Amino acid sequence: MRGIDGMAVVSGAQRIRDAAFTAIARNGFAEFGSGSRIMLPFRAGNPHKVAVGRNVLIGPSSWFMVPLLDADGPVIHIHDRVRMNQTSIAAVEQVIVEEAVGIARGVYIADHMHGFDDPALPVRDQPLARVAPVRVRRGAWLGQNAVVMPGVTIGEGAVVGANSVVTRDVPARTVVAGSPARVIRELVT
Repeated sequence: MRGIDGMAVVSGAQRIRDAAFTAIARNGFAEFGSGSRIMLPFRAGNPHKVAVGRNVLIGPSSWFMVPLLDADGPVIHIHDRVRMNQTSIAAVEQVIVEEAVGIARGVYIADHMHGFDDPALPVRDQPLARVAPVRVRRGAWLGQNAVVMPGVTIGEGAVVGANSVVTRDVPARTVVAGSPARVIRELVT
């Protein structure tokens, strides 16, 4: 005789917990589309400045941070059918992730960075040195632990290799990798 499948029970309990959290948290966002869900643990600073589309999966250990409240309306825009896991997005001006983008574990996207010119001050206490919008175009894929820096646009259908640091725009339908990321091949259209 078979016993109870403990993993199935735990997985079911986690799904119920995540659904309950999503139902409660969705009203704290600027927008939160139908069919979207958040898996715990999750952190958000000023989620009322974040718009989430339909059928978005925000995987566990993801974090959205909007540290400044000067902007009118949402600052982080996650369009329909985006999938992310252990993703950190920080924005003071604008980060847009378009439809059907895939974001692997450990990706960091920011539209700003701290200055580090004053040796007497810790970096975290220095003013922002660069603020520029970030856009990840439709259907792009960001590999594990990629970093996307301020002012970057990642083209439609582009692939960013794991552990890459993207400091410049990525053309559509290309594969980039490295630190800094460089085009290593074009994808056939």
